[in-house]
Amino acid sequence: MELIEAMEWRYATKQYSDKKVSDDVLEKITKAIHLSASSYGIQPYKILVIENPDVRKKLSAHSFNPQINQASHLLVFAAFDSIKSDTIEKYVELIAKVREIPIEDLSVFKEKALNRLLLKSDEDNFIWATKQAYIALGTGMIAAAVEKVDATPMEGFIAENFDEMLGLKEKGLRSVALLSLGYRDVENDSNARLKKVRWPREEFITTI
Repeated sequence: MELIEAMEWRYATKQYSDKKVSDDVLEKITKAIHLSASSYGIQPYKILVIENPDVRKKLSAHSFNPQINQASHLLVFAAFDSIKSDTIEKYVELIAKVREIPIEDLSVFKEKALNRLLLKSDEDNFIWATKQAYIALGTGMIAAAVEKVDATPMEGFIAENFDEMLGLKEKGLRSVALLSLGYRDVENDSNARLKKVRWPREEFITTI
């Protein structure tokens, strides 16, 4: 499916069918998220893929979105609750290994990352990490549309309860956004038949 056609096709699905997303399609969507852009390339967040229906049912009790229970899969975007120096150290080591360059060549990059991130408070860095996670969320939505998989981005959940149930706090993570994946129930989701509404292009985009 062409990109623009896919974007015109997609919408925030309200009602899902019982059709499951195949493993190979799910792999494409999660790989696209894995390749998403982030500041410094450090990816200060993790993705949890929740397939187990019992787990999703328990999570749905702490959300205002029935899609969590209906969909084939639920992706939980969890941001780092703080940025530690060892995280930056490990990332610099990873860059050196993947690019096969001396770690000393990354000293300027490392110093810049340390100074920019470690001088901020944990809460400031959590907000920064959350913004990075939202970039990945957008990537996931586009990837799903290209694969003609329906998706619903969600914020309406009690993050503290999700964190406790998924054991995120001890991992230094806080859940910030959700993305359900599946296939629309055309007969029971009235939104599936509605035209997409966006501001006129000439009002939305300004060329300078």
